[in-house]
Amino acid sequence: MVYTIYWTGTFQKMYDSLPSEEKQWILKIEFQVKEFPYGKVIRYFWFREKKYLNKRLYFLIDEQNQRILFVDFGSKKEQKKAIQKILRDMDDLLLYLRSL
Repeated sequence: MVYTIYWTGTFQKMYDSLPSEEKQWILKIEFQVKEFPYGKVIRYFWFREKKYLNKRLYFLIDEQNQRILFVDFGSKKEQKKAIQKILRDMDDLLLYLRSL
């Protein structure tokens, strides 16, 4: 079972501005979660995070359609703000993911 990975436009812009080692890590995680979507669950089974040093990668999983949406990547300091924003926009993000 292979999942298809998508990125939000905001995530793509943020990714483009990252240092190369963080970009490489994100691509490595993308490859890993395609086959086995794992990560720390945040409140809901479809909302996950992966940890890299002091940063977190946030993504949503649509198990029914085998899709994953990378949403945000930021420092531990920004964690609360990122999670609140994703939860606030969760309906739109899930609809977007399911419409892809």
